[in-house]
Amino acid sequence: MAESSDGQEKTEDPTEKKLREAREKGQVARSRELTTTVMLMTAALGLLAFGPMVVSALGRVMVSNFSLRRAEVFDTRYMIDGFLSAVAEALIALAPFLVLLVVSAIAGSIALSGWNFSVQALAPKFSKMNPLSGMKRIFGPQGAMELGKALAKFFVIGICGLTVLYFAFEPVMGLGMEPVNQAIAHSGELIFWGFFAVSASMIVIAAFDVPFQLWNHKRQLKMTKQEVKQENKDTDGSPELKARIRRTQMDMAMHRMMEKVPEADVVITNPHHFSVAIKYDQNKMNAPILVAKGADLVAFEIRKIAQGNDVPLMASPALARALFFTTELDEEVPEGLYLAVARVLAYVYHLKQQFGGAYERKDLEMNDLPIPEDMQFDAKGKKQ
Repeated sequence: MAESSDGQEKTEDPTEKKLREAREKGQVARSRELTTTVMLMTAALGLLAFGPMVVSALGRVMVSNFSLRRAEVFDTRYMIDGFLSAVAEALIALAPFLVLLVVSAIAGSIALSGWNFSVQALAPKFSKMNPLSGMKRIFGPQGAMELGKALAKFFVIGICGLTVLYFAFEPVMGLGMEPVNQAIAHSGELIFWGFFAVSASMIVIAAFDVPFQLWNHKRQLKMTKQEVKQENKDTDGSPELKARIRRTQMDMAMHRMMEKVPEADVVITNPHHFSVAIKYDQNKMNAPILVAKGADLVAFEIRKIAQGNDVPLMASPALARALFFTTELDEEVPEGLYLAVARVLAYVYHLKQQFGGAYERKDLEMNDLPIPEDMQFDAKGKKQ
């Protein structure tokens, strides 16, 4: 197992940040065997597709350049023009094949990790010119792997080449008995299929090299537990800071909630463990809204603020628990509790209309309200 400079084992998978930074530095998974295989197979298929056209064009070039009159041979200008013309015709004939090779080389290179045009990736790395680093790569695990791949390629390609020669021995020996044009065509066919077979043998090497390169790239980027912890700390901040931020956010949310309690029409209580503040404006709201809720100390604070601002307190344990566990802040009361809340509000409005602010300020009580069975909870939030 790889170890860091402080002796800790690198057992953790690289984080997204680590992978992104490595990519920016040009450290990505690459398989030269995959690129070579793609290029060789593309070249073989390119020969099959464009071979007759290329051979025909090159044949015309050779015929034209070996059919010169004596005067043309000693004419310098004609010879230069003829040379340039022959080169142009050969390039035009070879262009599709060469473009296909360039495309295959690019496709093979980006197949594993995609494009990478970051400045750091393109910048020259002078550290690779260090002889000591080169010796470490040669005699280290990476060098051993490269040696193993080289030997594997030698044996695979060698066996494939010998197999091709074995089956092509008689046709090759028979070329001398064929007419010239037929022999040339036949030899081209033998060369193509031999090249195709040897190129296809590289698929075996690439099939082993690709997963190894992916695994090795991930292994090289592995991190220690301390590195992961430090990265999380640098990215998200220290746990103490995050806890302090959460506490500040909770305090601010609590302060905003408490500011809405004086605006409530009624505070429904458990009467001691839960408190929920309800507000309803028939001109602006479709249904009553829960503007504050809390348990234990928060519930006590809600009741205290309500009493200080002449907001009626209504003791209804079942309704208080139902609203507390089913409704979030600033949400409308669930449809199942419409009737129960409506009775509470109607009773409170009746008291205000009949007595104004003169009725005795103590907890009101209203039980036997219609609470649906699926909204009946105990003090721990479990459905009864």
